Amino acid sequence: MPPILAPAFDAAFQSQLDALFRWRRDVRHFQPTKLPPGLLDTLLQAADLAPSVGLSQPWRFVLVRDAARRAAIRANFTTANAQALATQANDRAATYARLKLAGLDQAPCHLAVFAEPDPRQGHGLGRATMPETTAYSAAMAIHTLWLAARAHGLGLGWVSILDPTSIATTLDIPAHWAFIGYLCLGYPATAEQQPELEREGWEHRTPAESRLLHR
Repeated sequence: MPPILAPAFDAAFQSQLDALFRWRRDVRHFQPTKLPPGLLDTLLQAADLAPSVGLSQPWRFVLVRDAARRAAIRANFTTANAQALATQANDRAATYARLKLAGLDQAPCHLAVFAEPDPRQGHGLGRATMPETTAYSAAMAIHTLWLAARAHGLGLGWVSILDPTSIATTLDIPAHWAFIGYLCLGYPATAEQQPELEREGWEHRTPAESRLLHR
């Protein structure tokens, strides 16, 4: 039986991949258009290819369709966002207040992401000294989903301004699952060359070498 050869990714593919990385956006403005049938399943299958500690696949996705549960998540965000605004320094408060930090009202698809802290799958490999790697693995699944969504012309917004204590109750899921993030998914309302937080003057991306240490 001949050996299996890994695919070779040529310069054209590498260039497109670089464009995908650069056009990955934290989207807050969505069109109301629903996702085509089957596309969400395709994206979740891509997310399932993400690396995970001990091949444990600890991520758990919850598709939130119920209007009452969405409303509870929206109320959770409103409260948490008001609290976050109150902690901002005076010179940042006005900027923070005008930022659109969630697409909860527009995005047609809502996904809550959790990590199973102690999954049977994987037999505990790699978690004895760093149990938090299950959460890291779930974050990797989100990033994989994010890139797959962008490749299909979709935008994704990660809503992190939420109080995680009530999320399990709101969504009726196991209380021991660790909440990772709430995702808004859909077609972006606009295409912008510059990420929104940069356009709004909140922060600017810095060179990669500024975060590299040599020892």
